[in-house]
Amino acid sequence: MSLRNRLLAVLSVSLFSAPAFAAEEIVVYSARIDELIKPVFDAYTAKTGVPVKFITDKEAPLLARLQAEGANTPADLLITVDAGNLWQAEQQGVLKPLQSPVIEANIPPQYRSPTGAWTGLSLRARTIAYSTERVKPAELSTYEALADAQWEGRLCLRSSKKVYNQSLTATLIEAHGAARTEEIIKGWVGNLATDVFADDTALLQAIDAGQCDVGLVNTYYFGRLQKQDPDLKVKLFWPNQNDRGVHVNLSGAGVTKYAPHPAAAQALLEWMSSTEAQGLFASLNQEYPANPAVKPSAEVAAWGEFKADSIPLEVAGKRQAEATMLMDRAGWN
Repeated sequence: MSLRNRLLAVLSVSLFSAPAFAAEEIVVYSARIDELIKPVFDAYTAKTGVPVKFITDKEAPLLARLQAEGANTPADLLITVDAGNLWQAEQQGVLKPLQSPVIEANIPPQYRSPTGAWTGLSLRARTIAYSTERVKPAELSTYEALADAQWEGRLCLRSSKKVYNQSLTATLIEAHGAARTEEIIKGWVGNLATDVFADDTALLQAIDAGQCDVGLVNTYYFGRLQKQDPDLKVKLFWPNQNDRGVHVNLSGAGVTKYAPHPAAAQALLEWMSSTEAQGLFASLNQEYPANPAVKPSAEVAAWGEFKADSIPLEVAGKRQAEATMLMDRAGWN
């Protein structure tokens, strides 16, 4: 065999034996805490051989960075929390609409963009937390009822500046209209036991300590604190079970508009929606899998089942500005 033919043979073997995407490094901009997302990427790399580099920051700086970088961005994928943030990313044109039968089969439509620009990966309920010492579950019913006189001086809230509360308010506007929602929010503010809190963990600790009796929190904050303190004198209540259901939000991701490796990024996103990845992805932060074929962890399942609100989560983004102005008018700081 000639030298030329031997070289061609070696090159042919090298090309056809190389795994798909093996030479590509996927770059992810992530608004999730490192320890919550790194095990997922490590599992994907172990499975496929594809290295994943991730850069962590807050949502707003990551979106600003994607806009500034434009077609020169190194980012293939954006991961963030709350459908409101994902909707904003889609509106700002930094995500690529996808047609993915895999994601469509794995994730219910209310937890993904109609254009395929983003999909939910894990879910959290924003629900009522209550003192097991001073509140009976029978006293609780709906989000709206927390505006009633019986909760005067007994309610705790997190700051309205947090997108989680903005999204909850947006869905209330969708369900009730702006006027009725403003009445509800004013009732909540009037029932406050103390100033608003900077985070849900501090709010839960305030209930445990007797500073207030009820509050609104994301379920995973409760899960984290309960793990640290099994004697926590706080439980979760699922409101609105006789009407629209519990407000559910999500963490999710989308392929960036100018992804250098769009096919590899889509393959990673599809894998994260699969049954193989969902149990790992959700259990890391005491969240619910977005894929309904996957059961939650034993700790999360112990909180009980609930009916979730079926309002499409893109509403959280569409009504975010309206919700923020309404909260400001109602005095929710």
